[in-house]
Amino acid sequence: MDKIGVWLTCPMSEYLQDELAKRFILFKSWEIPSIQIQHSHSIRAVVGNGIHGADSTLIESLPCLEIVSSHSSGLDKIDLVKCKERGIRVTSTPDTLTDEVADLAVSLILATLRRICACDRFVRNGLWKQGDFKLTTKVTRKSVGIIGMGRIGSAIAKRMEAFDSPISYYSRSEKPNSGYKYYPNVIALASNCEILVIACSLTKETRHIINREVIDALGPNGFVINIGRGAHIDEPELVSALVEGRLCGAGLDVLEHEPDVPVQLIDLDNVVLSPHVGTCTVETRMAMADLVVANLVAHFSNEPLLTPVL
Repeated sequence: MDKIGVWLTCPMSEYLQDELAKRFILFKSWEIPSIQIQHSHSIRAVVGNGIHGADSTLIESLPCLEIVSSHSSGLDKIDLVKCKERGIRVTSTPDTLTDEVADLAVSLILATLRRICACDRFVRNGLWKQGDFKLTTKVTRKSVGIIGMGRIGSAIAKRMEAFDSPISYYSRSEKPNSGYKYYPNVIALASNCEILVIACSLTKETRHIINREVIDALGPNGFVINIGRGAHIDEPELVSALVEGRLCGAGLDVLEHEPDVPVQLIDLDNVVLSPHVGTCTVETRMAMADLVVANLVAHFSNEPLLTPVL
Protein backbone atom coordinates (compact mmCIF):
# COMPACT_ATOMS: atom_id res chain seq x y z
CA MET A 1 0.00 0.00 0.00
CA ASP A 2 3.05 2.27 -0.08
CA LYS A 3 1.96 3.78 -3.41
CA ILE A 4 -1.44 4.87 -2.15
CA GLY A 5 -1.64 8.53 -1.21
CA VAL A 6 -3.66 9.70 1.81
CA TRP A 7 -4.60 13.35 2.31
CA LEU A 8 -4.75 14.35 6.00
CA THR A 9 -6.97 17.42 6.29
CA CYS A 10 -5.48 18.83 9.52
CA PRO A 11 -3.01 17.95 12.28
CA MET A 12 -4.20 14.99 14.31
CA SER A 13 -2.48 12.73 16.81
CA GLU A 14 1.11 11.71 16.22
CA TYR A 15 -0.03 8.14 16.69
CA LEU A 16 -2.49 8.39 13.79
CA GLN A 17 0.03 10.10 11.55
CA ASP A 18 2.65 7.46 12.32
CA GLU A 19 0.22 4.59 11.66
CA LEU A 20 -0.83 6.12 8.34
CA ALA A 21 2.77 6.81 7.30
CA LYS A 22 3.67 3.16 7.93
CA ARG A 23 1.21 2.03 5.28
CA PHE A 24 0.64 4.90 2.86
CA ILE A 25 2.18 8.00 1.34
CA LEU A 26 0.95 10.67 3.73
CA PHE A 27 0.18 14.17 2.46
CA LYS A 28 -0.25 16.69 5.27
CA SER A 29 -2.50 19.56 4.23
CA TRP A 30 -0.80 22.07 6.53
CA GLU A 31 2.56 21.40 4.87
CA ILE A 32 1.22 21.70 1.32
CA PRO A 33 -0.48 24.99 0.33
CA SER A 34 -2.74 23.22 -2.16
CA ILE A 35 -3.07 19.85 -3.77
CA GLN A 36 -0.62 19.90 -6.63
CA ILE A 37 -1.57 18.27 -9.91
CA GLN A 38 1.29 15.80 -9.71
CA HIS A 39 -0.06 14.52 -6.37
CA SER A 40 -3.79 14.61 -7.05
CA HIS A 41 -3.86 11.34 -9.01
CA SER A 42 -1.96 9.44 -6.33
CA ILE A 43 -4.27 10.51 -3.51
CA ARG A 44 -6.94 7.86 -3.17
CA ALA A 45 -8.04 8.48 0.42
CA VAL A 46 -8.86 11.41 2.69
CA VAL A 47 -8.66 11.34 6.47
CA GLY A 48 -10.59 14.16 8.11
CA ASN A 49 -12.30 14.87 11.41
CA GLY A 50 -15.36 16.62 12.80
CA ILE A 51 -13.98 20.07 11.99
CA HIS A 52 -11.97 19.56 8.81
CA GLY A 53 -13.69 16.96 6.68
CA ALA A 54 -14.08 16.63 2.92
CA ASP A 55 -16.12 19.32 1.21
CA SER A 56 -17.05 19.40 -2.46
CA THR A 57 -13.99 21.49 -3.38
CA LEU A 58 -11.58 18.96 -1.88
CA ILE A 59 -13.46 16.01 -3.38
CA GLU A 60 -13.50 17.58 -6.87
CA SER A 61 -9.74 18.23 -6.69
CA LEU A 62 -9.04 14.52 -6.20
CA PRO A 63 -10.07 12.59 -9.34
CA CYS A 64 -8.89 9.25 -7.94
CA LEU A 65 -10.45 9.58 -4.49
CA GLU A 66 -12.01 6.29 -3.34
CA ILE A 67 -12.65 6.68 0.38
CA VAL A 68 -13.05 9.28 3.14
CA SER A 69 -12.20 7.82 6.54
CA SER A 70 -13.37 10.25 9.22
CA HIS A 71 -11.64 10.49 12.59
CA SER A 72 -15.02 11.43 14.10
CA SER A 73 -18.58 10.23 14.48
CA GLY A 74 -19.92 13.50 13.04
CA LEU A 75 -20.41 13.68 9.29
CA ASP A 76 -21.56 17.27 8.80
CA LYS A 77 -18.18 18.33 7.40
CA ILE A 78 -18.29 15.71 4.64
CA ASP A 79 -20.20 16.31 1.41
CA LEU A 80 -22.06 13.01 1.50
CA VAL A 81 -24.09 13.87 -1.58
CA LYS A 82 -20.94 14.38 -3.64
CA CYS A 83 -19.41 11.20 -2.25
CA LYS A 84 -22.50 9.20 -3.15
CA GLU A 85 -22.55 10.66 -6.67
CA ARG A 86 -18.96 9.56 -7.25
CA GLY A 87 -19.20 6.24 -5.45
CA ILE A 88 -16.72 7.32 -2.79
CA ARG A 89 -16.88 5.22 0.37
CA VAL A 90 -17.20 6.97 3.72
CA THR A 91 -16.45 5.64 7.20
CA SER A 92 -16.61 7.13 10.69
CA THR A 93 -15.60 6.13 14.22
CA PRO A 94 -18.79 5.36 16.19
CA ASP A 95 -18.76 3.45 19.50
CA THR A 96 -15.07 4.19 20.14
CA LEU A 97 -16.02 7.60 21.55
CA THR A 98 -19.43 6.97 23.12
CA ASP A 99 -18.26 6.57 26.72
CA GLU A 100 -15.96 9.61 26.72
CA VAL A 101 -18.57 11.96 25.26
CA ALA A 102 -21.25 10.68 27.63
CA ASP A 103 -18.87 11.06 30.57
CA LEU A 104 -18.17 14.65 29.55
CA ALA A 105 -21.89 15.40 29.28
CA VAL A 106 -22.41 14.26 32.86
CA SER A 107 -19.31 16.19 33.95
CA LEU A 108 -20.74 19.34 32.38
CA ILE A 109 -24.07 18.78 34.12
CA LEU A 110 -22.34 18.47 37.49
CA ALA A 111 -19.96 21.35 36.87
CA THR A 112 -22.71 23.66 35.62
CA LEU A 113 -25.35 23.01 38.26
CA ARG A 114 -22.84 22.91 41.14
CA ARG A 115 -20.75 25.73 39.59
CA ILE A 116 -17.52 23.80 40.12
CA CYS A 117 -15.42 26.11 37.96
CA ALA A 118 -16.68 29.20 39.77
CA CYS A 119 -15.96 27.46 43.08
CA ASP A 120 -12.42 26.78 41.93
CA ARG A 121 -11.89 30.44 41.00
CA PHE A 122 -13.42 31.50 44.31
CA VAL A 123 -10.84 29.51 46.26
CA ARG A 124 -7.87 30.40 44.03
CA ASN A 125 -8.68 34.12 44.20
CA GLY A 126 -8.64 34.09 47.99
CA LEU A 127 -12.33 34.91 48.32
CA TRP A 128 -13.11 32.07 50.73
CA LYS A 129 -11.71 34.10 53.64
CA GLN A 130 -14.34 36.74 52.93
CA GLY A 131 -17.27 34.37 53.26
CA ASP A 132 -18.90 31.22 51.93
CA PHE A 133 -19.65 30.56 48.27
CA LYS A 134 -23.26 31.13 47.27
CA LEU A 135 -25.68 28.22 47.13
CA THR A 136 -25.88 26.17 43.93
CA THR A 137 -28.36 23.67 42.46
CA LYS A 138 -28.54 19.94 43.17
CA VAL A 139 -28.31 17.42 40.35
CA THR A 140 -30.00 14.37 41.86
CA ARG A 141 -33.58 13.85 40.66
CA LYS A 142 -33.42 16.72 38.18
CA SER A 143 -35.43 15.81 35.09
CA VAL A 144 -33.24 15.35 32.02
CA GLY A 145 -34.37 15.76 28.42
CA ILE A 146 -32.07 14.42 25.71
CA ILE A 147 -32.19 15.47 22.07
CA GLY A 148 -31.00 12.41 20.15
CA MET A 149 -31.35 8.93 21.64
CA GLY A 150 -28.60 7.25 19.66
CA ARG A 151 -25.44 5.67 21.08
CA ILE A 152 -24.30 8.76 22.97
CA GLY A 153 -27.77 9.88 24.06
CA SER A 154 -28.49 6.41 25.43
CA ALA A 155 -25.17 6.35 27.29
CA ILE A 156 -25.94 9.73 28.87
CA ALA A 157 -29.39 8.51 29.91
CA LYS A 158 -27.92 5.41 31.58
CA ARG A 159 -25.48 7.54 33.54
CA MET A 160 -28.15 10.00 34.65
CA GLU A 161 -30.31 7.14 35.91
CA ALA A 162 -27.75 6.82 38.70
CA PHE A 163 -28.83 10.30 39.84
CA ASP A 164 -32.48 9.18 39.99
CA SER A 165 -33.23 11.59 37.16
CA PRO A 166 -36.44 11.12 35.17
CA ILE A 167 -35.32 10.75 31.54
CA SER A 168 -37.21 11.90 28.47
CA TYR A 169 -36.10 12.45 24.90
CA TYR A 170 -36.79 13.65 21.39
CA SER A 171 -35.33 11.96 18.30
CA ARG A 172 -36.20 11.39 14.67
CA SER A 173 -38.13 8.30 15.67
CA GLU A 174 -39.48 6.91 18.90
CA LYS A 175 -37.46 4.17 20.63
CA PRO A 176 -40.22 1.98 22.13
CA ASN A 177 -37.79 -0.24 24.02
CA SER A 178 -35.79 2.58 25.62
CA GLY A 179 -37.99 2.82 28.70
CA TYR A 180 -37.86 6.64 28.52
CA LYS A 181 -40.67 9.08 27.80
CA TYR A 182 -40.74 10.29 24.20
CA TYR A 183 -41.82 13.78 23.12
CA PRO A 184 -42.71 14.45 19.48
CA ASN A 185 -40.95 17.83 19.35
CA VAL A 186 -38.24 19.78 21.13
CA ILE A 187 -40.61 22.41 22.53
CA ALA A 188 -42.58 19.73 24.38
CA LEU A 189 -39.35 18.14 25.60
CA ALA A 190 -37.96 21.45 26.87
CA SER A 191 -41.24 22.26 28.62
CA ASN A 192 -41.00 19.05 30.61
CA CYS A 193 -37.37 18.91 31.73
CA GLU A 194 -34.90 20.92 33.79
CA ILE A 195 -31.70 19.88 32.03
CA LEU A 196 -31.74 19.77 28.22
CA VAL A 197 -28.86 17.81 26.67
CA ILE A 198 -28.01 18.01 22.97
CA ALA A 199 -26.65 14.69 21.70
CA CYS A 200 -27.84 14.50 18.10
CA SER A 201 -26.06 14.77 14.76
CA LEU A 202 -25.84 18.14 13.04
CA THR A 203 -28.04 18.23 9.95
CA LYS A 204 -30.06 20.88 8.15
CA GLU A 205 -32.99 19.90 10.36
CA THR A 206 -31.08 20.13 13.65
CA ARG A 207 -29.16 23.33 12.92
CA HIS A 208 -30.33 25.90 15.52
CA ILE A 209 -32.65 23.29 17.00
CA ILE A 210 -32.16 25.26 20.22
CA ASN A 211 -33.74 28.62 19.48
CA ARG A 212 -35.51 31.30 21.51
CA GLU A 213 -38.77 29.34 21.64
CA VAL A 214 -37.02 26.25 23.02
CA ILE A 215 -35.04 28.31 25.53
CA ASP A 216 -38.19 30.04 26.74
CA ALA A 217 -39.91 26.65 27.05
CA LEU A 218 -37.03 25.43 29.21
CA GLY A 219 -37.34 28.55 31.33
CA PRO A 220 -35.32 30.49 33.93
CA ASN A 221 -34.64 27.39 36.03
CA GLY A 222 -33.42 25.33 33.09
CA PHE A 223 -29.96 24.32 31.91
CA VAL A 224 -28.62 23.57 28.42
CA ILE A 225 -25.78 21.09 27.95
CA ASN A 226 -24.23 20.76 24.48
CA ILE A 227 -21.81 17.99 23.55
CA GLY A 228 -23.03 17.83 19.93
CA ARG A 229 -22.08 20.67 17.60
CA GLY A 230 -22.05 24.39 18.22
CA ALA A 231 -24.47 25.08 15.38
CA HIS A 232 -27.18 23.13 17.18
CA ILE A 233 -27.72 26.32 19.20
CA ASP A 234 -28.71 29.77 18.00
CA GLU A 235 -25.81 31.26 19.92
CA PRO A 236 -26.95 34.90 20.17
CA GLU A 237 -30.27 33.70 21.58
CA LEU A 238 -28.50 31.52 24.13
CA VAL A 239 -26.21 34.38 25.17
CA SER A 240 -29.06 36.84 25.61
CA ALA A 241 -31.07 34.32 27.62
CA LEU A 242 -28.15 33.70 29.98
CA VAL A 243 -27.36 37.39 30.37
CA GLU A 244 -31.02 38.29 30.95
CA GLY A 245 -31.65 35.42 33.37
CA ARG A 246 -34.19 33.68 31.13
CA LEU A 247 -32.01 30.55 31.39
CA CYS A 248 -30.27 29.37 34.55
CA GLY A 249 -27.07 28.01 33.06
CA ALA A 250 -25.22 26.23 30.26
CA GLY A 251 -22.43 23.70 29.89
CA LEU A 252 -20.88 23.90 26.43
CA ASP A 253 -18.18 21.70 24.94
CA VAL A 254 -18.85 23.17 21.50
CA LEU A 255 -19.53 26.65 20.14
CA GLU A 256 -21.02 27.85 16.89
CA HIS A 257 -17.88 29.66 15.69
CA GLU A 258 -15.21 27.88 17.70
CA PRO A 259 -12.60 28.64 18.76
CA ASP A 260 -14.19 32.11 19.00
CA VAL A 261 -16.11 32.55 22.24
CA PRO A 262 -18.85 35.18 22.69
CA VAL A 263 -17.32 37.72 25.05
CA GLN A 264 -20.51 37.85 27.14
CA LEU A 265 -20.00 34.21 28.19
CA ILE A 266 -16.50 34.65 29.58
CA ASP A 267 -17.42 36.19 32.92
CA LEU A 268 -20.67 34.33 33.55
CA ASP A 269 -20.37 32.03 36.57
CA ASN A 270 -23.39 30.02 35.39
CA VAL A 271 -21.62 28.93 32.21
CA VAL A 272 -19.03 26.15 31.95
CA LEU A 273 -16.94 26.07 28.77
CA SER A 274 -14.66 23.36 27.44
CA PRO A 275 -12.72 23.41 24.15
CA HIS A 276 -14.46 20.63 22.17
CA VAL A 277 -12.75 17.86 24.13
CA GLY A 278 -15.52 15.24 24.16
CA THR A 279 -13.29 12.59 22.60
CA CYS A 280 -9.98 13.90 23.90
CA THR A 281 -8.64 11.06 25.98
CA VAL A 282 -5.52 9.13 25.12
CA GLU A 283 -7.41 5.85 25.05
CA THR A 284 -10.23 7.06 22.83
CA ARG A 285 -8.06 8.90 20.33
CA MET A 286 -5.91 5.80 19.92
CA ALA A 287 -9.00 3.62 19.36
CA MET A 288 -10.36 6.14 16.85
CA ALA A 289 -7.03 6.23 15.01
CA ASP A 290 -6.89 2.43 14.87
CA LEU A 291 -10.38 2.35 13.37
CA VAL A 292 -9.55 5.01 10.76
CA VAL A 293 -6.52 3.02 9.64
CA ALA A 294 -8.34 -0.32 9.76
CA ASN A 295 -11.08 1.02 7.46
CA LEU A 296 -8.48 2.21 4.96
CA VAL A 297 -6.61 -1.09 5.06
CA ALA A 298 -9.86 -3.00 4.60
CA HIS A 299 -10.88 -0.87 1.62
CA PHE A 300 -7.58 -1.18 -0.20
CA SER A 301 -7.45 -4.91 0.55
CA ASN A 302 -10.92 -5.37 -1.00
CA GLU A 303 -12.35 -6.43 2.34
CA PRO A 304 -15.59 -5.22 4.01
CA LEU A 305 -15.37 -1.87 5.74
CA LEU A 306 -15.60 -1.98 9.52
CA THR A 307 -17.83 1.08 10.02
CA PRO A 308 -19.29 2.12 6.67
CA VAL A 309 -21.48 5.20 6.26
CA LEU A 310 -21.59 4.99 2.45
